[in-house]
Amino acid sequence: MSDRLRVKEASGLLIFLNTQLKGWSRKNIKQRLKTGCVLVNDQQIMKHDHELNVGDNVEVRAAGKNTQLGVRHLEILYSDNDLVVINKPAGLLSVASANENKQHALAILRKQLSHAKNAVALWPVHRLDRDTSGVLMFATSREMRDAVNEGWSGAEKTYLAVVEGSPKPSKGRIDQPLRMDPEKYQMIVGPHSEAKNAITHFKTLRTVKDRTLLEVNLETGRQHQIRAHMAWLGHSVIGDPRYGTDGPRMGLHALSLSITRPNTGKRLTFEAPAPVEFLDLLR
Repeated sequence: MSDRLRVKEASGLLIFLNTQLKGWSRKNIKQRLKTGCVLVNDQQIMKHDHELNVGDNVEVRAAGKNTQLGVRHLEILYSDNDLVVINKPAGLLSVASANENKQHALAILRKQLSHAKNAVALWPVHRLDRDTSGVLMFATSREMRDAVNEGWSGAEKTYLAVVEGSPKPSKGRIDQPLRMDPEKYQMIVGPHSEAKNAITHFKTLRTVKDRTLLEVNLETGRQHQIRAHMAWLGHSVIGDPRYGTDGPRMGLHALSLSITRPNTGKRLTFEAPAPVEFLDLLR
């Protein structure tokens, strides 16, 4: 489980944690910082003296749900001269953030593919949330990245989601616009002048007790789309403290991605089987 705290008075991060986490030893708190378990406004922070401002949101995650700091090698699902597709593990950023510029999929993959006399350049075609696992694509040139994105409306994206409860009916279409609340860093569902259209299709694959495995297809690719839409439906994704309740991992996995390859027009489909820890959420 996570401890989620709201900053009411500006201070340094370590001072704030020592004050707020009653019963915790300083050693334990420093260990959480060192292993990437502390997030400020959804960004991983490892500096003890990071300055907090009033209104900041601080999350201290369980030690077992850290952010894949030990990852050195990524599973490559497909590669050619223009595209590289990986199976991103849950807990790993897709690209750098303001507070983490080393331990993310883009940096790890660059290092993995580069040699002493051949440094590989990569550009992200799309992104996955930190705690979502599965298919993630990179291009080896800015031109290929732009070409793939130009045809992105024709991409087919399929996810697996483990959600609370059992949706009724067992399959459906959610057509609800989304807009980001910048203060809460959370999608707001419903009509608004600043909202963008978002369409999600889902169908039940299996229900075990009070949890359901869904296949989810996206017509649009808004940030947090599945998470926000399923919470709006009343069946939040397991392990998602932002829209539901926390857990050992988020119940969201990018199962497959299908695109039309620029230049050749060939249809390419990439798949990443759900990891064991994802399927364990149903047990």
